[in-house]
Amino acid sequence: MEYFENILRVQQQLESAFENNSEQQLLKILKENSFLFYELYERKFSPEPIFAEVPFGQEYRCDFAWLNDNSDGPEWVIVEIEKPKVRLFNKKGDSSAELNHAIGQVKSWKRYFELCPEQKKETFGCVSRFRFVVVIGTREDWHEKHAAQWRAFFNKDEKNIEIRTMDVFWRALNIAKNASESERTTLSFFMENPHSRKPSELKEYCDKNTYLQSYRNWL
Repeated sequence: MEYFENILRVQQQLESAFENNSEQQLLKILKENSFLFYELYERKFSPEPIFAEVPFGQEYRCDFAWLNDNSDGPEWVIVEIEKPKVRLFNKKGDSSAELNHAIGQVKSWKRYFELCPEQKKETFGCVSRFRFVVVIGTREDWHEKHAAQWRAFFNKDEKNIEIRTMDVFWRALNIAKNASESERTTLSFFMENPHSRKPSELKEYCDKNTYLQSYRNWL
């Protein structure tokens, strides 16, 4: 019963954040309910923890980050969250200021790490590659012709910047609501570790992570 009560509470909170179009409300919910990132995780079993508001040097900060400990090297997933409802394109079909700002921010992170490679080690211990994710708009927003065309061309040019819609959170909620007892095993880590960790805990995590340390000697 407690499981479903929690899911219902999160659903109500999400609905409120979307009704108010509040980025701050949405971020707060995400920080307290890691299972909402379920669809963005490639590894559902034994996932690594989520860190919120991770700073890069003095200028930049992402909303969320976590390690994907692949067999071919550490991939760090860096996530930028926008308001629940934003205008993606204007009447002429040109990308909006909100969309340009979100993409531009991620590109600035990429440039920063390319120009300051030592900062990657300082912040994340060891990095083989980044996977940048921008969560913006809804499925309906991106299904319009000019939006779909823009996204198709963008995906060709920006291989490691991934645009996802706000629907990823609603789908994660529905997965959690409808999961059978056996299916809940893939959600157990998220439910047992609902809160994002503080950025101040990231260095200790990296220093103690044996997977990262082994690759740090090689990369």
